[in-house]
Amino acid sequence: MGFSMGTPILSCIMKLRCTYRAYDAVDEITAAFSIAFNPTGTKIFAGYNKSFRVFDIHRPGRDFQQYSTLQGNKEGQSGIISAIAFSPSHSGMLATGSYSQTTAIYREDNMELLYVLHGHEGGITHVQFSKDGNYLYTGGRKDPYILCWDIRNTVETVYKLYRSTESTNQRILFDIEPFGRHLGTGGQDGLVHIYDLQTGQWISSFQAALDTVNGFSFHPFLPMAASSSGHRRFGTPDDCNEELSSTCISGNENCASVWSFSFSSTEDTVDVNAGDKNN
Repeated sequence: MGFSMGTPILSCIMKLRCTYRAYDAVDEITAAFSIAFNPTGTKIFAGYNKSFRVFDIHRPGRDFQQYSTLQGNKEGQSGIISAIAFSPSHSGMLATGSYSQTTAIYREDNMELLYVLHGHEGGITHVQFSKDGNYLYTGGRKDPYILCWDIRNTVETVYKLYRSTESTNQRILFDIEPFGRHLGTGGQDGLVHIYDLQTGQWISSFQAALDTVNGFSFHPFLPMAASSSGHRRFGTPDDCNEELSSTCISGNENCASVWSFSFSSTEDTVDVNAGDKNN
């Protein structure tokens, strides 16, 4: 089965519906580090330093519920809450990542801490559940592996998926395709790697950019994906010469690209190959 599709063009008008504001102990507005809707779309969960704030979407303004991520005995999850994800299986669980190198699982209804996961070398920057809600995938900055956890048995990781992120503080995002079989992730080397989530085995990779691929997302129902690339550069355009070539930007750097995929399957395996790119 093969697909070849162009770039979809969307036209929409964005309007501000309402605003939700969080205030700290001295009544100053404080910014959230992560944000997510709950599965029913009735609440907004926002991550802060050692705490959550939960906003009811029907009550805009400064009304919110606040929960500490630390327990009375100082157990729990410390640091900035940098990533939030809800289980798609309607189990009422959510996962949060922290720059303290930990991932925690909570119950949504009362924010009870169920367990804390350790194993990353850097601060957590992305958490995502599998489509059935049984597995959790976590990634961190300056950490070369995405870890797979079975949330029914969290004693140890199921497997690790490699990506080139050993020396960057960038938030490198990954994604799981709609059928839940494959995961795609970028890295500093400009490659996008595709992994089989049933086995944890690498399947294929393709060059998506000439610099860091910091974002990768599958289309929710079409055989397409989007990638973004770029990293901080020092210098000015006048510095573009052979000695300071790192400050020059080409067409395959600092770019957003849309990819079409060709999926071919046999009885036991599914192959994923990069298709056409549209900048």
